[in-house]
Amino acid sequence: MAIDRYPMTPDQQVQAYLDAIRSIREGISNVSIPEDQAEHIGVLGLELMKLAESLEQHFDEAKKLQQIAEEVTGGLFLDDVLNRIYDSFSLVIPYNRMGCALLSDDRSEVTSFWGRSDANDLKMMPGFTARSAGSSLQNILDTGNPRILNDLEAYLYEHPDSVSTQLVVAEGVRSSLTCPLIAQGKPIGFLFFSSFEKNTYRGLHQGVFLRIAAQLSMLIEKSRLYQEIVDLNRELMQAQKVLEEQATHDALTLIYNRKAIEGLLQVQLSRAQRLGRGLGVIMVDVDLFKQFNDIYGHLVGDKVLQAVALSMSENLRDYNYIGRFGGEEFLIVLSEADSESSMRIAERLRCAVGGHAFPIADRQLAVTISAGVAFAESVVGVQANDLIAAADEALYDAKRQGRNRVAFRHLDA
Repeated sequence: MAIDRYPMTPDQQVQAYLDAIRSIREGISNVSIPEDQAEHIGVLGLELMKLAESLEQHFDEAKKLQQIAEEVTGGLFLDDVLNRIYDSFSLVIPYNRMGCALLSDDRSEVTSFWGRSDANDLKMMPGFTARSAGSSLQNILDTGNPRILNDLEAYLYEHPDSVSTQLVVAEGVRSSLTCPLIAQGKPIGFLFFSSFEKNTYRGLHQGVFLRIAAQLSMLIEKSRLYQEIVDLNRELMQAQKVLEEQATHDALTLIYNRKAIEGLLQVQLSRAQRLGRGLGVIMVDVDLFKQFNDIYGHLVGDKVLQAVALSMSENLRDYNYIGRFGGEEFLIVLSEADSESSMRIAERLRCAVGGHAFPIADRQLAVTISAGVAFAESVVGVQANDLIAAADEALYDAKRQGRNRVAFRHLDA
């Protein structure tokens, strides 16, 4: 806005005022206003100057709010939205700290969801919960108007039991602007703008927030709903994973169950046929397992099976697979092995189990295993049951030879 200081006749001055009014009406706030020359006309000029300054301020403010809205709407998750608000709102509202609290479904409690501050040590952490019913926050919800507290130390002196005030004052906060968030007529929570200085907030800041509160409330509600959908989807995926785990794993030993290990054998057999490779399997049996059950009871027998399964699992590569085949028998599928390495793997497992006593039920129990290895150099025409049967025969060879040993059967197509 410019002020013209050259002499003008009253008619010229009135005409200049009319031109200024037309410019303002067309959205041009930076207009030329003639200097006061006649008292009654000068008053009109003064009011025009104030109007132009006010419009210029509002245009600038609206531009900033539009920029903020564009920045904020880029977020989908509530945390992201609030961080964008924190990074953008300082153009309109001064603050050193900002927090968001959400109401419970029955609106009786309010819980701190998020907070950021220029302070190094946050005292009011996410998860802090307080009663909203009957508190000073309830009045904000009832009126729908923001609340300004420009001296929080004085407020705390008058309300010494306010834990939330104690916490923010301990952070260094001295004044605050509390804004209700209302989406589609439903209160959903509060935004807190706080300053380390007293007397930071004025009615102007209330007005600014009321103009954008509806937009922010809807945005936060949308973000919260989106977050709930994401969280629900994550829970469903976790539940699905648990169900898959239960469907494919043995409940006692936590390794693959018979159906799953047979399925993996079929997958590796098809792969070996496709790549022209050999394939080996190992059938393992816990030696004299019935005696553990007869002497110590079935609970100890279960512990023995768990210990053996864990010991063998820890001594296998990730690309080899172990499953409980039935009772005290285990089937191991070797996806990357030849006949010699298959025997070495079986021997390693035998030594791992039989090399030490297992601490089970206040006892040190010596456990051994026997293993039968079956290997097919060519798997063309070989069925999964052929490998299992050959490994089972080799296992019985090991048993007949005195247990705690490994036997081998070569499978020819």
